[in-house]
Amino acid sequence: MDPIQIALIVLIVAAIWAVVELARVLRSTRKTINSLDHTVAELNGTINEARPMVAKLDGAVDELQPALSQMEPLMKQANVAMEALSADLLEVNGVLRDVSQVTDTAASASSAVSNITDAAASKVHRLFGKKDSKAADHALEQAVPMASEHGGDAIAPDAPADSEAGEEAASANRYYTYTDAQSTSEDSHE
Repeated sequence: MDPIQIALIVLIVAAIWAVVELARVLRSTRKTINSLDHTVAELNGTINEARPMVAKLDGAVDELQPALSQMEPLMKQANVAMEALSADLLEVNGVLRDVSQVTDTAASASSAVSNITDAAASKVHRLFGKKDSKAADHALEQAVPMASEHGGDAIAPDAPADSEAGEEAASANRYYTYTDAQSTSEDSHE
């Protein structure tokens, strides 16, 4: 055999091997292309299904545009309303503070009048010998400064003479019983 014949046989075997390999590559390429075609078909189906939803979303966004354009003026109006409400609340707070002061003053004046009335009543009772003179003087002394603090007329307590104070204190410290009261009233009738 000649070297040319050997080379030709080697070339023929190499060509056959190349054709077999090319066939195998084409077959695997065909499988890959088929799977790629199938994936693209599924993707197209998904896109076709999504198109109506995208169209609806576009319509919804178009419908929201007028509402969004109206939101800014509404927000400005709400801001103005909140500022006005805040100012009104500040005014109400001031009015409530004034009402509180007036109420406190009225309560203090009422307390002063009540103390003066109690002191006067205790003086009357003491005049008739029914109440402790020290308690009445103490109540009257408390009422006088409170009345002068609130712009009321000060009532000066009556200052009893020293001998009168001793007698009144002695009579106020004495206990009365029912029989003592009857004997005193019988003595006064005679």
